[in-house]
Amino acid sequence: MRVVLSNSSGVPLYQQIKEQIGAAVLSGELPEGSALPSVRALARDLRISIITTNRAYTELAAEGFIGTVPGKGAYVLPLDSELVREQLLRQVEDGLQAALDAARRAGLDRDQLVEVLDGLLRSEREDAPEGSARG
Repeated sequence: MRVVLSNSSGVPLYQQIKEQIGAAVLSGELPEGSALPSVRALARDLRISIITTNRAYTELAAEGFIGTVPGKGAYVLPLDSELVREQLLRQVEDGLQAALDAARRAGLDRDQLVEVLDGLLRSEREDAPEGSARG
């Protein structure tokens, strides 16, 4: 997996690393047991501080994405279904917040926003294959 950082995004570098590795774990790009580069190696490759990389790894470990073994390095832990659910819920909340911000900029009121959401849900139900559990 390749980590790409942006100094102009406004998102702290450690957060960008954490989000990209977390997304790769959730998507299966980094399966259980996958070895991650050492803190030093990743910092060197990204040309950033070891402290920044260490913070990303520390937070990933605290959230249950990775484990570390002194002298051996970091690796991807088995996915916990509750962790996956929490992360997906966070993504939904972030997406809804972005949609709400866009709706405000467009001048939509609550009723108009609910109408748009209802239309999207109806459309999704109509597009779902028969027997699908959607909607």
